[in-house]
Amino acid sequence: MIAAAQNTTSETPVQWFAMSATFRREIKARALLEAAGIECFIPMKYMAVTKRDGRKAKELVPAVHNLIFVHARREEIQAVKADIPYLQWLTRPCDGRNIPTIVPDKDMEQFIQVTRDSNEKLVYLRPDEIDLRKGTPIRILGGPFNGIEGTFIKIQGHRNRRVVVMLKGIIGVAMAEVTPDLIEVL
Repeated sequence: MIAAAQNTTSETPVQWFAMSATFRREIKARALLEAAGIECFIPMKYMAVTKRDGRKAKELVPAVHNLIFVHARREEIQAVKADIPYLQWLTRPCDGRNIPTIVPDKDMEQFIQVTRDSNEKLVYLRPDEIDLRKGTPIRILGGPFNGIEGTFIKIQGHRNRRVVVMLKGIIGVAMAEVTPDLIEVL
């Protein structure tokens, strides 16, 4: 069962995997994974919702539905996944097969640093909405995002250029405007 994941010993490295929890069950999947001792991350945002009694309130909800990042060995995830049928691998094609999408640790650390505060000004983008070739690679120097590397690019529907941190093929997040004195061109 779920406890079996904790007893797995293997030589495979701990990695970040992009996964999908179908039918908006990412919060439930996170609770089950954390109960099994597996680290995971869901980008969250505050959203205005109408309660049943008609009142409006801000509620913390997943920024991208069905998306969850899991940090563990593949075997540990596979053992827990047997008890969570709605948790699926996000895959990419490789040599005629589909393999689980692995997010490099550095990219995931930067993505978490940018999204962990659930800032309302963040804009989440699908990979097909961004053409990084048109942007300038930069690094932020100072402030809460010190050391973050991204692409300075114009986002459709927004007046100013923004820094975009991209998880290749999965998701991108555009930060609020960053002052030019904090930007170093790479």
